Amino acid sequence: MRQILSLATSQIDKALEPAGLTNAQWVPLVKLHMGQASTVAELARECKLDAGAMTRTLDRLEAKGLVARVRSSEDRRVVNLELTREGREAAKEIPAVLCDVQNAFLQGLTVAEWTQLKDLLRRILANGQALQAETQGQE
Repeated sequence: MRQILSLATSQIDKALEPAGLTNAQWVPLVKLHMGQASTVAELARECKLDAGAMTRTLDRLEAKGLVARVRSSEDRRVVNLELTREGREAAKEIPAVLCDVQNAFLQGLTVAEWTQLKDLLRRILANGQALQAETQGQE
């Protein structure tokens, strides 16, 4: 699974290279675009990064003109993240790239095989999540 993920990430990076986006950069863009996060802390959690690493990534995205930090009018301590016009345009292109790479990786699988693969992976994920919850409950 790790090899597949590494190969897929490499292909996505190659496809997004003309847009100047790396894996570390396109993931936060997509998450902001989809409304999954609006602050550095939320985005760091969603991307499974520490706040420092996320801040450095956002610095690069801000330097590229894709993301803006906007202080909250309700709570001056909160800094919200917003995609710029250029950021929204870049983020809109990413799902098509992801779809193309996924389709290339799944080439030759029937719909039934793809459905079975998704089911098996969901079951493995559920087993792993149950195991994690069980071990965390013992701490």
